[in-house]
Amino acid sequence: MSADLSMARSRAALLRALREGLDSRGYLEVETPIAVPVAGQEPHLRPFETRFTPDAPAPPGGIGSARRLHLHTSPEYAMKRLLARGFGRIWQIARVFRDGEVSRSHNPEFTLLEFYAAPGSATTIMADLEQLVCDAARSLRGTPTAPAREGHGRGAKGPPLDLAPPFERLTCSEAFQRHAGFDPLPLDAEAFAQASRTIGVRPSAGASWDDIFTQVLIERVEPSLGLSRPTYLTEYPASQAALARLGPSAPRVAERFELYAGGLELANGFTELTDASEQRLRLEAEQRARARSGHEVFPLDDRFLDALGGMSAAGGVAVGIDRLLMLLTGAKDIADVLSFPAVEEYPHARRT
Repeated sequence: MSADLSMARSRAALLRALREGLDSRGYLEVETPIAVPVAGQEPHLRPFETRFTPDAPAPPGGIGSARRLHLHTSPEYAMKRLLARGFGRIWQIARVFRDGEVSRSHNPEFTLLEFYAAPGSATTIMADLEQLVCDAARSLRGTPTAPAREGHGRGAKGPPLDLAPPFERLTCSEAFQRHAGFDPLPLDAEAFAQASRTIGVRPSAGASWDDIFTQVLIERVEPSLGLSRPTYLTEYPASQAALARLGPSAPRVAERFELYAGGLELANGFTELTDASEQRLRLEAEQRARARSGHEVFPLDDRFLDALGGMSAAGGVAVGIDRLLMLLTGAKDIADVLSFPAVEEYPHARRT
């Protein structure tokens, strides 16, 4: 189940190829803290909790007093603070932590590549990412392809996936029309739920528009993306992109993209939102969403919000290294690419 020596060598080769590719494009490697005082607000994520306890006692609330911390779910906030300080093109390969996530494509501790370009945009990042993926494939396999993956709507194993740029680009509206038969953007929640039921997707009673969007995306759209070559899914609804800039000509959608290949979601990126006031409003909306779902609500990260005013136009992306390794080696389970997967290390871990 866990990675063997050959897979460990493939992982090392992948990391080396990514580092070389980013360095050659003028990106600077940086490091940011893993234990952070403020957790992210994403409604569906649960961070691991830890604690700083000083050796010497301090007055209540004083410097050096004990405080609650969390293991970061992403280095995003800290890296954007570096952008605001004038770091133009940066990258980091980080260990990140998300409590409860155990499945064939999720592990509670995993490896994430994040890189940002300022000045830049989602378009800048997509161009660099597709070349990085192609070059990594050449390094590991000697060819810009990935092994075909069984299932994911294609039945028997077909030809290898073509990873040569440019990747396919589909807007969310186009992808829903192609694979679900309708465009959700003009619909309210009631009409969206009704349209979903006609294709066999059954939202729960009272499901929000965003809940229905996610359910149809997972059940009907995602399984058909990136099966012959990678696909960028773009122009997400604004409500699905709390940290992304809205489209200047289409404010109902955001400049967010996700990358799919071989049935795997590999990356999530966007043109960064740099308006601190707008960002605060969106994070407050996420706080309310966390409260509605029964998750703990965390305070806002004021240092992150204060830094946004100093950021130039930028683009950024988070790439799942373990899933990319699965794609390039043909592994069917994330446990196959990890030396110490949760399903072996945590006897109580159960997959979703």
